[in-house]
Amino acid sequence: MNRPIQRVAIAVVVLFLLLLGNLTWVQVIHAPALRASEYNKRSQIDTYSRQRGLILDAQGGVLAETIPSDGQFKYQRRYPAQPVEAYAPVTGFYGPHFGAGYGLEQTENAFLNGTDDRLFTQNFMDMFAGRDPRGGNIQTTIVPGLQTAAYEALADGSCNGPCRGAVVALEPSSGKVLAMVSTPSYDPNVMATEDYPAAEASWNQLKSEPSPLRNRAISELYRPGSTFKVITTAAALDDGVRPSIRLTSAATWPLPGSSTVLPNDGNPPRPCPEASGGTVTLAQAFKYSCNTAFGQLVTEKLPGDQFAVFTGTAMDFGVGESPQGIPLPVAKSSVGELGGDKAALAQASIGERDVKLTVLQNAVNAATVAAGGIRMRPYLVDKYQSADLATIHTESPSQLSKPLSAENAATLTELMITAEQNSNGAQAGIASKTGTTDPNETGSAYAWYIAFKPGSNIAVAVMVENGTGGADAYGGVIAAPIGRAVLNASTGGNR
Repeated sequence: MNRPIQRVAIAVVVLFLLLLGNLTWVQVIHAPALRASEYNKRSQIDTYSRQRGLILDAQGGVLAETIPSDGQFKYQRRYPAQPVEAYAPVTGFYGPHFGAGYGLEQTENAFLNGTDDRLFTQNFMDMFAGRDPRGGNIQTTIVPGLQTAAYEALADGSCNGPCRGAVVALEPSSGKVLAMVSTPSYDPNVMATEDYPAAEASWNQLKSEPSPLRNRAISELYRPGSTFKVITTAAALDDGVRPSIRLTSAATWPLPGSSTVLPNDGNPPRPCPEASGGTVTLAQAFKYSCNTAFGQLVTEKLPGDQFAVFTGTAMDFGVGESPQGIPLPVAKSSVGELGGDKAALAQASIGERDVKLTVLQNAVNAATVAAGGIRMRPYLVDKYQSADLATIHTESPSQLSKPLSAENAATLTELMITAEQNSNGAQAGIASKTGTTDPNETGSAYAWYIAFKPGSNIAVAVMVENGTGGADAYGGVIAAPIGRAVLNASTGGNR
């Protein structure tokens, strides 16, 4: 073979190998990314030719459904429950331009669109029968009456501008999430449209602060303030301390190893009421939420290793534990790094310093006391069903820990009942604890309220970021009316 022909042959071989390599890259290696690309119209057409599964509330009401589309795709997502903003943190959204965004639409996307392995039998039968592919249905634990009551009470709360906050209601005996709302919220229907300019405009608005896409119930961490005294008291009771123990009633208390002091509420700080000889009982300190008494309790009065007792009890309640999804992702609550710093321990005992909780975690704290000291795993999805409503899987309640004996849980319940009666607008038959932190970035305190109705199988946690009153946005004034509205909506059972 002469040299020119040889060069041509080599060039042809090289070009063939390059072509083969490019085909391999496109059709094998890069194929998943190309299929998932927002510019892949074939993938979009295939996705929207599927009848996406339903998202249902606990009573079978439709929160998300698929309807015929008037546009280029066969189907379109719709969110019919009213008020639609109440359910957006639970459902999230699904649309042709921004995909599965947030909520169950995102975390359960494979099941809803029918590609989950658990739907193999359904898909096989549909293919055999010549039907279009269908997604599976998801039934949540959300009770619509409680969800609506929580959203309306929070949205109508006493706030500087639109309320920013969250409410979570749990069933203590099972861990079911009965209600979960976050404000500000949004209408997920605006993201389901085929009109790209409209969807993009909505997306840009949703991303602006304060972002409605942030689920303040589970993805944000907040100082819990005095609501954390429930865990501190549980630690003391578990360590053998009785409610009759005497503690300082002083308006301020020197932090160990520090030049600063721990103050009670008030400006200037006030001594704890009902004092005798400069002291009060733990029961009285809990009733009046006396910071100085709790600082002395954890640093001087716990019989065991104070740090181990405090952090161990917090962990048993779930604080510091890497949380499981519900199946939505949940941020990790924490008491912070205490080391051997007793000043830090005293501040943490009242829910300050580096203590950070999700609203869900604080609801778990209340539910654990309500359940006789048993902490149940919280969950949001009750059943997974095929498109023909055949149940594929049902979630079962599971116990995670038992941070309190039934006797100590009953004692703590009585303390919380007394605390409720000492709070603004108190109602009979409720066990509660309020909390108010130092001012946050909104200029207001974080206003907290955690509570349950003994014997009624519901516990609630409320947090408001921007209550009226600035630093005086007290939990008992701002958050408590919201929590009581949810508890009262549960009258007659959670179903």
